[in-house]
Amino acid sequence: MTKFEDLGLRPEILTAIAELGYDAPMPVQEQVIPFMLEQSGDLVALAQTGTGKTAAFGLPLLTLIAPEEKKIQALVLSPTRELCIQIANDLKAYSKNMRGMRIVAVYGGEDIRVQLKQLDT
Repeated sequence: MTKFEDLGLRPEILTAIAELGYDAPMPVQEQVIPFMLEQSGDLVALAQTGTGKTAAFGLPLLTLIAPEEKKIQALVLSPTRELCIQIANDLKAYSKNMRGMRIVAVYGGEDIRVQLKQLDT
């Protein structure tokens, strides 16, 4: 059985996901995480709701980010405000032990000035 430790994720992320109670990667995570860490091509991963797709793309994305570089390094698009907030909250939980990491949810219906200030690096 594959473990998260076998997938090449940052130690800070491994600690965070262990604290969240994740023991072993879901099938979509086993396939997506190594692909994203080793290649820079496009990827489409289809899986049912609740099968770990956010972690499948989010964990390698966080692993590849250099928090010491004070610039926007990744953009995740979602079709709804609710999903945007959910993804941002999940990414914050996965990266809680990474010093200098900032996750910001930007979506319609809120004051854009506040959101732009959050993005200001």
